[in-house]
Amino acid sequence: MDKLEVKHNPRSIINITDLTVEEIDHLIKTANDIIENPEKYQDICAHKKLATLFFEPSTRTRLSFTAAMMELGGNVIGFSEASSSSAAKGESVADTIHIVSLYADIIAMRHPKEGAPLVASEHSEVPVINAGDGGHFHPTQTLTDLLTISRKKGGLNNFTIGFCGDLKFGRTVHSLIEALMRYKGVKFILIAPPELRLPKYMKEKMNAAGAEWKEYEKLEDAMPDLDVLYMTRVQKERFFNEEDYVRLRDSYILTLDKLKPAKKDMIIMHPLPRVNEISVEVDSDPRACYFYQAHCGKYIREALILYLLGLK
Repeated sequence: MDKLEVKHNPRSIINITDLTVEEIDHLIKTANDIIENPEKYQDICAHKKLATLFFEPSTRTRLSFTAAMMELGGNVIGFSEASSSSAAKGESVADTIHIVSLYADIIAMRHPKEGAPLVASEHSEVPVINAGDGGHFHPTQTLTDLLTISRKKGGLNNFTIGFCGDLKFGRTVHSLIEALMRYKGVKFILIAPPELRLPKYMKEKMNAAGAEWKEYEKLEDAMPDLDVLYMTRVQKERFFNEEDYVRLRDSYILTLDKLKPAKKDMIIMHPLPRVNEISVEVDSDPRACYFYQAHCGKYIREALILYLLGLK
């Protein structure tokens, strides 16, 4: 058989639920080993190529994928915006991915349209990792969050996490809740204005999973109970009038003063980028973990690349 015509069905990761709990635990274990023993992995992806196909802007995700592959000894090809690809000429996602998958061993793809990475995976010769598709899924951000919590809290069982801000449209919130619902003893505190509360379908999923959850409108009311605080941006474009936005935005700005009733070992997370929802004065607080969280993203992406390539 002509080698150029050989086809297979590669494993792709589009949503966090594509991974079992056992697989997530394996990825976290691998990421921790990479952190502790980087020299073991520095050549493991030699002669392998990652294609980063980013049809919309990205800082942390794109650069962490690039850094991850380079630290594994591999190479990186791709583009950082749609205008520098044939998409600008009208080429379909299916055709783009089919061609790129002939040149790379694995693909990380971000696209503004929900479902685009799924379509890509159906036309790819190699594994596709969804690096964010509109307001839909962002599984590697969720893996980043899970690694951060696991390292800082000693595991993924028996803690209380508070999500604050835009819980209605935040894809990172939905994905992390779906992942944590599968672990034992995780309690959820949902802090949001009525306009941006967690959607009904997500609450139904939590109820079906037997998850314990409460809703609050004020961050201060929930603060003493939290082991993890996951901040998100309140989005101005979701409000009908400026007054409501300003009132609610100001109530969700995390300051040192608002942290006074919090536990000394609580950790503060944020998927970034932030706007004004975490005051810069909080950056020096030992509980602030959002930059640490971004650093974890590189290692968990290394682990996922190795896993999908069958190297770990």
